[in-house]
Amino acid sequence: MLANRVSRQKPCHHCNHRPASAAPDTSTIHYEKSWLYRHCSSLVQGDRQSQKAGQLFSGLLAMNVVFLGSAFLSSMIFNHVAITLADVWILLSILKVLCVCWIFYYLLGTSRQPHAVLHRDSHAGPIWLRGSLLLFGAFSVLLNVFEIGYSVVHIQCKSHVQLVFPCIEILFVSTQALFLWHRSKDCIQVQHNLTRCGLMLTIATNLLLWLLAVTNDSIHKEIESQLRDVEQRLAGNETILCTCPNTTACEVFQKGYILLYPFNTEYCLVCCSMLYVMWKNVGRRISHHHASHIKPKFKLQGVVFGPLLGAAAVIIGICVFMMYQIQATGSAPSRQIFVMYYSYYIVLLPLMSVAAVIGTIIHALEKRDLDTLKNPTRSLDVILLMGAALGQIGMSYFSIVAIVATDPRDLLNSLILSYSVLLIFQHITQNVFIIDGLHRQPFAEAIEARHTGHAGQHAVGSEPSHEETATSKSKQEHTQPPLRKEEELKEERDHEAHNQRRVSVLELGQEIRRVSLSYIHTYSHLSWKRKALREISFFLVLCNIILWIMPTFGAHPVFENGLEKLFYGYSTWFAIVNFGLPLGVFYRMHSVGGLLEVYISA
Repeated sequence: MLANRVSRQKPCHHCNHRPASAAPDTSTIHYEKSWLYRHCSSLVQGDRQSQKAGQLFSGLLAMNVVFLGSAFLSSMIFNHVAITLADVWILLSILKVLCVCWIFYYLLGTSRQPHAVLHRDSHAGPIWLRGSLLLFGAFSVLLNVFEIGYSVVHIQCKSHVQLVFPCIEILFVSTQALFLWHRSKDCIQVQHNLTRCGLMLTIATNLLLWLLAVTNDSIHKEIESQLRDVEQRLAGNETILCTCPNTTACEVFQKGYILLYPFNTEYCLVCCSMLYVMWKNVGRRISHHHASHIKPKFKLQGVVFGPLLGAAAVIIGICVFMMYQIQATGSAPSRQIFVMYYSYYIVLLPLMSVAAVIGTIIHALEKRDLDTLKNPTRSLDVILLMGAALGQIGMSYFSIVAIVATDPRDLLNSLILSYSVLLIFQHITQNVFIIDGLHRQPFAEAIEARHTGHAGQHAVGSEPSHEETATSKSKQEHTQPPLRKEEELKEERDHEAHNQRRVSVLELGQEIRRVSLSYIHTYSHLSWKRKALREISFFLVLCNIILWIMPTFGAHPVFENGLEKLFYGYSTWFAIVNFGLPLGVFYRMHSVGGLLEVYISA
């Protein structure tokens, strides 16, 4: 029966196309796939095609929105009469309202459907990125509050409609920040096309807000730089400009607005990166192996020299930054302050480059396997690192051309030339180190944790039990006769309080000693490769933090030194700086996250 049933099955195409002269293979017989397998494979193929079609359609939607907004912004810059800033704000307000409506629909409708979120991407939305999102979002909200206050002070010469735009911006920023904080890890499984279109519309809106922020930043810096010349030309003429009745309030709103403005550009870039990861995760099904992978936690163990050197770089950088800001806000920065500023960079950048090169060599020497699992977050990290580095690299090449063509022998010019070359090399070496580290699988932490636990238990067990001693003493005191005088009771209470304080101090010393022994034990059990990688990563984290702080809070010597501005012209160099500087700030912030990932995996 079985032989007859097998003989009636249809042979597959491998057997039909076999030559007649070839001997039949009796060991294996190829049969056609079952109808269920063919049906399931066609369903999988159709699902992939629909996913690609949805991504293509949503991408085209975002591209058209960005092109439309860019046309409005370009028209505003080159033709102030036809297209004004108010027209651009109207377009952006419409987009922001649509994005807020979609976010509320996603939170209240899509995400609450049955089987909507079956998987969550553990790599998406790390805590440092979500923390920076909330920080930049809070500063962006405060920026709009300052803008509302400044408009209220000048209400006699400004339109009441201008107060509506910052209010819509506050609603959009707050809603989007909370949405990304709670839902950045979602792999949504329902309403794929609507979710993709909503995410891409939000990405396009953030890109347009970033472009507008760069444009407005260049305009208000240009006004600020030429303020003294304008005041001298307008001296003696009748006042046509909008004057502020309260000078103190105007100065507070203006200074706060200028100080908080760079955070708005960073907020838009962070939102775009997180929204893109969500867009890639729409309809994604994470395998069991990928979901069960436990990510190591951040532990400040096994590092000594990296934090010390990094802290020294941060402290010196803060001192240089404060001296530069005092000079820049009081009057025009002197030549000596520029020499000091660039000298700090010339000393720090080679140290960072050497550390990154050593780390890359260690990555080549170690025998860790590559992580080949599909990870949209890691792919985006690599793209952002390479793309954001183009901002500072492009500005450095413009500075090199300007200095070589003018006077490279001058002291300040030679410092700027060295700074530009070292900055390019530092970006390249650091990108190679971070990208190579992100593609490595983490070390096994079980043996290390076991050694640490045994060391902590041994340290605790070797200490005498002071608490039991104090308890036995208190029991002996309570067994004394009950008839006591008030003075004896008071002395007994004082003695017990003293014993409790003594026990608490001893417990604190015991805990400190246990933690110290555990730290030393952990550090001694690490291999020299892991020690070096952790030291290098932590040192580079602190260096990138200080290099993020200095340009973010107002130190812009690339524009204020005047060399490139005279060579390229005021407007051209302004456009180069305001395009490259936000990318440079974003690069430093994103490098911190990548270096922390390298540190944790080591």
